[in-house]
Amino acid sequence: MAIAFNTDFKPVYGRVDQLSPLIRRVVAKNPNPFTFTGTGVYLVGRGEVAVIDPGPTLDEHLDAVLDALEEGERVSHILVTHTHSDHTAGVAKLVARTGAPTYGFGPHGPVPEHDPLDTVSFDEYFTAEEQEAFEKAWRDTPDELKREGPDTEFVPDVAVTDGDVIDGGVGDGAWTIEVVHTPGHTSNHVCFGLRQERVLFTGDHVMGWATSVISPPDGDLFDYLASLEKLLDRDDVRYWPTHGPAIERPQDYVRSFIAHRRGREAQIVDGLTRGPSTIKDLVPHMYADVDKRLWRAAANSVYSHLLALHREGRVETTNGEGRAEPSLTVTWSLVAGSG
Repeated sequence: MAIAFNTDFKPVYGRVDQLSPLIRRVVAKNPNPFTFTGTGVYLVGRGEVAVIDPGPTLDEHLDAVLDALEEGERVSHILVTHTHSDHTAGVAKLVARTGAPTYGFGPHGPVPEHDPLDTVSFDEYFTAEEQEAFEKAWRDTPDELKREGPDTEFVPDVAVTDGDVIDGGVGDGAWTIEVVHTPGHTSNHVCFGLRQERVLFTGDHVMGWATSVISPPDGDLFDYLASLEKLLDRDDVRYWPTHGPAIERPQDYVRSFIAHRRGREAQIVDGLTRGPSTIKDLVPHMYADVDKRLWRAAANSVYSHLLALHREGRVETTNGEGRAEPSLTVTWSLVAGSG
């Protein structure tokens, strides 16, 4: 089942858009291959307003978020779907300017001392022109936007868990948000369900423009698939992801995500039927139609699939490492008779 991605999304940075009676959005100007057109920050309710995922530290962006408030309104809650810096880097500044408490599942999970992706390189697949263009884009990126990845400093003022309910707002602007724990992309990922409109703010768990990266050890494929299945039991009519446009017919869309992951697994197994392979061997074939700048991230997702297959006893490493969990650089093969 193919995923019906929607990449037709051209936000006006800094502008507040009224999406529904209770939802406003301001998109930060931090586009890159991982954030698509930038981080979409949602303001929920009237009077007492909840801000979901404040986004980057750019002062002009945070100014725009606060300028979206109407006279007499205040930010009463800051809700965080998960601890990646394109979602949380601006939290401290927003807290300083509003005094609002933060809500999230908890701090980030385990982070390796050294980035394991530093051991995987696809440089030989880039032309000199591509490499020069990417390096220039990096040089031109503001320093405050270069800090992507895990935010290990964020700790919520209020720790929430699955099924918790958060209330706020005034009069017709009152809102009720249910916490839905959806680990997989990160162990502390949550979605927020707005009961008044039967919509779900999905963070990076389900996005309209791309699939989520699963990065072990904190990301886990089994958890991710279980979290997708969990959403099928809900009656949400629309998803609002942090990156990109709204997702309509969300249950059908989630089913296509599950089928996509099963398809990636089949690609890995098919690749290994041709002989032992490394992740570096598999990625260029599996992601030939994907921006090469995303291949290192794709290596993490392939790694998560291989770890899942390893736990199921379907694949093994052929140059054993004597470790509880194989690294990204080992050679993998199918276990005889496992299929």
